[in-house]
Amino acid sequence: MPIAVTTIIGFASEPEIAQRLHDLAHAGGRVEHLTLARDDTLRRRLRATTDLGTDCAVALPGDQRLSDGAVVALDDDRAIVVQMTEERWLELAPRDTTAALELGYFAGNLHWRVRFDGAHILIALEGPEADYLARLKPFLDDGRARRPADD
Repeated sequence: MPIAVTTIIGFASEPEIAQRLHDLAHAGGRVEHLTLARDDTLRRRLRATTDLGTDCAVALPGDQRLSDGAVVALDDDRAIVVQMTEERWLELAPRDTTAALELGYFAGNLHWRVRFDGAHILIALEGPEADYLARLKPFLDDGRARRPADD
């Protein structure tokens, strides 16, 4: 029988909850982790299993969203904390300002999630890296962008 997860109790970073998790772990209780990919956190309803084998049926209200550190179960015997899988990013270094603008416009038109690290653009990989590289081939082939990892 799965545990019904219908609300987020709080976050492991909150002092009171952090203390309860600490106490639980030292008192012989279980702190389980529900490891989810970013795409799963966008869903309101899902079925997943913790690292210790607890089956969870998640059905959250529309105003709540799972994220790293969300505590979805907490009692005297057990806690279940959401843990995100590590996101993968494709890092590109544009040749110049013009190439950076073109690359940013291109990524925006494809609705890719991006972040910036200085002059570099990082594109969240939400599929096979080869698919992204194929779309970016014109930028890479003509030198408007390069992959610093290849240096």
